Amino acid sequence: MKYQRPRGVNDILPADIGEWQFAENSFRDLCRRYCFDEIRTPIFEETDLFKRSVGEQTDIVSKEMYTFEDRSDRSLTLRAEGTAPTIRAFIENNLQGQDLARVTKLYYIAPIFRYEKPQAGRYRQHHQCGIEALGSQDPALDAEICDLAITFYAALGITQVKLMVNSVGCPNCAPGYAEALKAFLGDRIGEMCGDCRARFDRNPRRILDCKVPGCKDITQGAPQQIDMLCDECAAHFAGVQENLTNLGIRFEINPRIVRGLDYYTKTAFEFVSEGLGSQDAIGAGGRYDGLVEQCGGRPTPGVGMGIGLERILLVRQNLGIRPVGKPREGLFVIALGDDAWPQTVKLAADLRHSGQRAAFDFRKRSMKAQLRFADAEGFAKAAILGDDEIASGTVSVKDLETGEQVSVARESLLAGG
Repeated sequence: MKYQRPRGVNDILPADIGEWQFAENSFRDLCRRYCFDEIRTPIFEETDLFKRSVGEQTDIVSKEMYTFEDRSDRSLTLRAEGTAPTIRAFIENNLQGQDLARVTKLYYIAPIFRYEKPQAGRYRQHHQCGIEALGSQDPALDAEICDLAITFYAALGITQVKLMVNSVGCPNCAPGYAEALKAFLGDRIGEMCGDCRARFDRNPRRILDCKVPGCKDITQGAPQQIDMLCDECAAHFAGVQENLTNLGIRFEINPRIVRGLDYYTKTAFEFVSEGLGSQDAIGAGGRYDGLVEQCGGRPTPGVGMGIGLERILLVRQNLGIRPVGKPREGLFVIALGDDAWPQTVKLAADLRHSGQRAAFDFRKRSMKAQLRFADAEGFAKAAILGDDEIASGTVSVKDLETGEQVSVARESLLAGG
């Protein structure tokens, strides 16, 4: 029987892992510099967590979740997005403590599962770098999130990035805008796609996010939420723009940025890249001031974003950025003759215990074949053991790039010499 991976998922092979580790390590380093702490949540959660926070009528909940019942008939769902599980952990583990004014800053690198049509950089299991900052309504925090993202893209060599921002209002002003949008669409809703017709009553704002050309044409000239913000939301949006400008971050106001999750309030933003074609979004997020309370916690404002790893690695590839390979490191121990074999096995183990990468040839091939193999496997040096070396307590070390060979004491080699 022949097995293949399911549609919409990928194997990440050793030849590609250097790119992944480079991106992940860059993200971790940035989060450290911005004072975000890592959190790791379970790969599945109670289904109701996503229904309640993301919204039952969203595409994620209604079409894309991997939901199953366990042996106790509990409904569970594979992680469909990163914010809701982080909020659940924040509440359950009382990460804020008693200091209600404290800003809790968390990040994660995690697989996300959604049943959707596979496309460039988007798969049924994909990986996301996410950040969540909880405890402040200050627009400087929104700008800080965007600044971290821009800095992350730049670290990966992705500099042609556009930040698009909008305000989606709050429970005070968003309902009035929804009614104004419905009035604008009027009888023309029947000409729109099935998704837009379904959204008309449940969440008309999301009609603006539709990519169907005919639907986009109908919404041209539609009223904009930023023209109908309450005083609080207008002041906050002005503050976000002021802080972005202060940080030297260029941005564009795009009234069509509404995001596909129900929990967003006030700020919504997306990052797009010229290296992906039509599927150009490489990161998105926004503010969710009511989500913690909605999930059973104390009223706590929050803002965050997610970045798809597959997407940004695809951009790097399309931009022609040279992939990050494994660095040359370590020693390949070569035995000259059967008598040297026990010492070869022991030296490799000692090198590993001293913190160095080491291997040897179980096939006991010729020295020439072993040197060729060590070079192909990316070792920096070969450590050669024969009768003379064993007798003198030394090791002959050959640099696999320069070909230079020297004799060193075994103790010096174990010390990294």
